[in-house]
Amino acid sequence: MENKGSDEVETLKTKFLSVWHNVKYSWALKSKTSFSRNSPVFLLGKCYHFKAEDDDSATEAFNEASDKDSVTGNAEAFRKDFASRVWLTYREELPPLPSSPLTSDCGWGCMLRAGQMMLAQALTLHFLGRDWTWSEAMSLQPLDAETWTATAARRLVASLEASLQGSPGAYDQASPPTHQAPARGSAEEADAHLKEMYHRTLVSWFGDSPSAELGLHRLVATGLTMGKQAGDWYGPSVVAHILKKAVEEAMDPGLAGITAYVSQDCTVYSADVIDSHGAPGAAPASAEGPEAPPSPQSQQPVSVSASVAPDARAVVILIPVRLGGEKTNPDYFNLAKSILSLDYCIGIIGGKPKQACYFVGFQDDSLIYMDPHYCQSFVDVSTSDFPLQSFHCPSPKKMPFSKMDPSCTIGFYSKSAQDYERISQELSKVLQPSAKEKYPAFTFMQGHGRDYDLSAGLTPQKREWPFIRDPRRTVTTTGDFVLL
Repeated sequence: MENKGSDEVETLKTKFLSVWHNVKYSWALKSKTSFSRNSPVFLLGKCYHFKAEDDDSATEAFNEASDKDSVTGNAEAFRKDFASRVWLTYREELPPLPSSPLTSDCGWGCMLRAGQMMLAQALTLHFLGRDWTWSEAMSLQPLDAETWTATAARRLVASLEASLQGSPGAYDQASPPTHQAPARGSAEEADAHLKEMYHRTLVSWFGDSPSAELGLHRLVATGLTMGKQAGDWYGPSVVAHILKKAVEEAMDPGLAGITAYVSQDCTVYSADVIDSHGAPGAAPASAEGPEAPPSPQSQQPVSVSASVAPDARAVVILIPVRLGGEKTNPDYFNLAKSILSLDYCIGIIGGKPKQACYFVGFQDDSLIYMDPHYCQSFVDVSTSDFPLQSFHCPSPKKMPFSKMDPSCTIGFYSKSAQDYERISQELSKVLQPSAKEKYPAFTFMQGHGRDYDLSAGLTPQKREWPFIRDPRRTVTTTGDFVLL
């Protein structure tokens, strides 16, 4: 009886904590992010300049609610580009997560959300290309504090009732996503419709339901095999391995043309990446149903060039690194800038202590990032016309490099073996140590990882670490953040 009572108390505490997180992260305060007009802004390989020819003012407050007349240079193009990136945040009112009573990831799932955003950018490059922008990006509504806090108050009552009563949600009747056939029209309209189909299908893969290929439920289930449970904190290295396994195990034919690779001990083994580019077994064309976008190799609007072999796969390269000891070493700032200036970079997941985020660009010595710390309601992505607005963010944020936690995972997209050869050569030049920076953040080596047998004698847990720790250290310096 005592054990039963104790379990009930723990369950009740978990539900109340989940409710509190739902309310806490529903508060979105409107804030302005300042950008200098005298310095270029880089966003995932693209460069933007905000300076007007007849204006010498030092800064401009970037705010989605600002008057359009204040937009100078190509700031509007930057806004559209940023708002077109897929934004994945905390959600509530979810189906219960695997092996857990939790129905929200508020307060603990930010690194998983950051990893999802980085993977979504890789899929955007794969299916749509870097130049794609969402047609409705400029119509996104600002995150208004008054609106969100009023919603938070309503959520408090609803969440308490749902948590205590265990009432089912709309997701219980979920069905596989379907997409309408393109309407007849001009070639331009058909092209726009096809891209929108890619966009919508891509977002649906990250839906918050057990059937979503790359959704939170699938990632949490994968984490269970690595000793992680819903409610635990996840470091950037562990998330890299979770993403890799989720992509490899995805059953949707639309994801058959892409896989993932995670470096070993900050080393990328070229032969392993090239092997990953080869398809072990291509899915037949007839297997593609309405849930998946058309094969990228057979369509014009996608980013994969015609020179790529039909059975080749693209590879998402994930590199867990540590850029310093207790704090990020300033000598690595220029490296991070160089990496984020590359069009095949899909960003960096990391953050600052107690907060994980997705870094997508920089200006001067500040990082530009997407913040997953907003709690939004569950969206049923199984419908053909589910709303996309909550999956795109109108508000970029900035953070000084000096506040960045040293432990992070860097991502790249390689569409073919030939593309990888170019990427490895370019990055090898970028990684050459400077006079101050004695060791590169990561390296490229020929051959397979197994040829070096570096993991012999290591436990499965240690194999997930991006580096081998000194057992004499008593201070925790890992990249696993304490999430509040």
